[in-house]
Amino acid sequence: MAGTDEDAVAAADDALYVLTAVLLTPAKFPSVLGDDYPEACAALGLAPLADGYGLVLGQDGEGARWTVVTDDVSLVAVAIASWDCGMEYDLSPDERSVVTALPGWPLALAVAAPGLPAPHDPGADTAGGPPLTPPDTSVWGPAQRRLGADEIALQWAQWREQLDDSEFTAPGGAGEGGQGAGHGGVRRVLAEARAYVATPPPLGRVRSSFAPGDARTLRADGPGWSLVARTDDIAFVLLDEMPGEILPVGRGPELPGLLEALDRMAVRPS
Repeated sequence: MAGTDEDAVAAADDALYVLTAVLLTPAKFPSVLGDDYPEACAALGLAPLADGYGLVLGQDGEGARWTVVTDDVSLVAVAIASWDCGMEYDLSPDERSVVTALPGWPLALAVAAPGLPAPHDPGADTAGGPPLTPPDTSVWGPAQRRLGADEIALQWAQWREQLDDSEFTAPGGAGEGGQGAGHGGVRRVLAEARAYVATPPPLGRVRSSFAPGDARTLRADGPGWSLVARTDDIAFVLLDEMPGEILPVGRGPELPGLLEALDRMAVRPS
């Protein structure tokens, strides 16, 4: 879809009413789109540029959904930070920074521009290709699993306080450090995560972000699994094969070293 013709770009750029924006970079991308940065880019038909992109989601004057892709990542990052602080920011990428305009939205939005028709896909005469649609998250699968891991990372304290540390100290804690590690799927996840340290996976499979104190929040994904952890605490594992289940893994003797190694090789926001 990166080859959307100039007519589509012009149509989207003509009075685009911006609703939101997201970053698509190795360190920060909508994980619902893929397990790593190249996979997320491929979902939009984009080449995985080292510096990434900004995605601006909005509606044109007819109410049609458009996703404008810009290589001015800093501009989009400033806009997002301003909005997060409750400040107004007029996000208007310079047309020279626009890589392409894609019909549709890759993410589900519950908002719409006031005074315009309800959001709808642009007509075939201007779209230039099939419209983007959000991944199906109505049933458990990779997209829903990754969204679940996102939620745990965002609400770590709430998830953590539901667990009693005594649950991780029972005899026979499966060698990896307590509850959850005795599950075959979790052992597989930990083994694959260790393999990432020796052989780096595709960019964005392992990401490190801010956490309180001197800790970092780690996020790792792989075929059929997601792992969320704090470098000074435990980990949670989600598996495609176990719908809706969240498996905690205590620190034990091996998890701390694994988390430290993953953090050293992880992609970090600039």
